Amino acid sequence: MITLAPLLLAGCQSGPVSEASAADDGAGEAVAEAVGQATAPGGVENAAVVEPPADFTSWLADFRRQARNEGISEATLAAALDGVRYQPRVIELDRSQPEFVRPIWQYLDTAVSQARVSQGRAKLAEHRDTAERMEQRYGVPAEIIVAIWGIESNYGGNFGNFSTLEALATLAFDGRRSDFARGELMAALRIIESGDIAPQRMIGSWAGAMGHTQFIPSSFESYAVDGDGDGRRDIWNSIPDVMASTANYLARAGWQSGQPWAVEVRLPSDFDYAQTELSTRRSSSEWAEQGVRRIDGGSLPGYQQASLLAPAGAEGPAFLVGPNYRAILRYNNATSYALAVGTLADRIAGREGIRADWPRDVEPLSRSQVREMQQALNQRGFDVGAPDGIMGPNTRRGLREYQRSIGVTPDGFATLSLLQRLQR
Repeated sequence: MITLAPLLLAGCQSGPVSEASAADDGAGEAVAEAVGQATAPGGVENAAVVEPPADFTSWLADFRRQARNEGISEATLAAALDGVRYQPRVIELDRSQPEFVRPIWQYLDTAVSQARVSQGRAKLAEHRDTAERMEQRYGVPAEIIVAIWGIESNYGGNFGNFSTLEALATLAFDGRRSDFARGELMAALRIIESGDIAPQRMIGSWAGAMGHTQFIPSSFESYAVDGDGDGRRDIWNSIPDVMASTANYLARAGWQSGQPWAVEVRLPSDFDYAQTELSTRRSSSEWAEQGVRRIDGGSLPGYQQASLLAPAGAEGPAFLVGPNYRAILRYNNATSYALAVGTLADRIAGREGIRADWPRDVEPLSRSQVREMQQALNQRGFDVGAPDGIMGPNTRRGLREYQRSIGVTPDGFATLSLLQRLQR
C-alpha cells in the first residue's frame, strides 16, 4: 500500500496491508508482528450462520448504490455482492489485541526457522527462472522476493481463507475503520470488474489481505503485475504474477539494486545509543569514524543515508541499514518483519544469518507493563507522551534519559528490571 500510504492491519498476515503505522502515536508507534494463519488457502471461512445486524442489509444496499454511481457494472455488483454475509469473526479478530508480544528473537526463531529456510531454497530452485527474470526486470534479488513470499504466507501455505469481500464489507459496516475498509471494498470491486479474479476466488486474511504475498486491494491496483503474460494479475494462482508484483512493489518503494539490505555490525563500548533510531541517518564513513565495524570484518557498504538499529539494546545484535531495509519496511513497517525478511533472504541464498546473541534471558514486558513504564517515566519527569503500551521513539528517548540518570547504559531497551526500579 505504498503511498505510499499508512499500512493497515492484515490480520494474520503482514504484507502491504499490515497495521504497522509509521506515525508515533502518543508514547509509541504501532508495530505489527507477522503470525501464521492456521488455515490453508482454497476454501472460504466456514463460519456458523449468524443473523447479521439489522442495518447491515441497508448499509450494503447504500454501498451498492455508491459503487454503481462510481461505474461498477450491475454484473459485477451481482457477482460480488449478492449473498455477501456479515462475519462476526472478522470483528472479533479486529478488536483483539494481544497483551503479550513475543520478543524479537522468538519471532525470528519462527520466521527464519530451518524448515522455512529449507523450503525457501526449494521454492527458489523450483522457480529460479521466474525469480531471476523478475530480479533482472526490477532489480530486487530473487532471494528477497522468495523471502517475502515465505514470511507473508509460508510460500502459499496459509494466505487466509476469508472472503475478501465479506471481510471488507464487515469491517466497513462496523465503523472502527470504516473509511479504510469501504475504500478497499470499492477497490476490490474494481479488480473484479477488470477481470483479474472472480469474486469467489478473492480469498485472503480477515482484514482484506490477499494472495501469496498479501496485497490489500488498493495495493493490488497500484502494484500488481501480470508476470506470465496472460492478461490478468493473479496473485492467488500465478507464481510469475506473485513474484513480479512483489518485486514491483519493492522497486517502487525505493529498492536500490546492488546494495545489501543491511549488515550486522559491532558497536564500540562508548557508543551513544540515542543514535539507534531509524530517523538518524549518516553515511557509512561517518558511522565508521565513530568506531562502527562490520561484524564479519569486511568493509561497510557505501550507504549515503544509513541508520543503526539495536532492537534488543546493548546486549543484542546491531545492524547498519540502508535504503533497501526501508523499502522492506514499506511492505510492513515493523522492525521484526524487516529483519525477518532480510535474514531469511540471506539464509536462502546461503549467506550467514545473525551472528551476535540475543539477550534471551531477559523477560519482555507486556503491553500493560509498557504502559506502567510510560506512566512511571512521566511521573519522574521523563516525558514520553500519553501512555499507550507501545514502545516507540518517544518512549525509548525517555527511557534512555532515565537510564543515563541512574548510571546504566542508555540503550532504550525496556526490561522488567528497569520497570521494577522505576516503580520503587
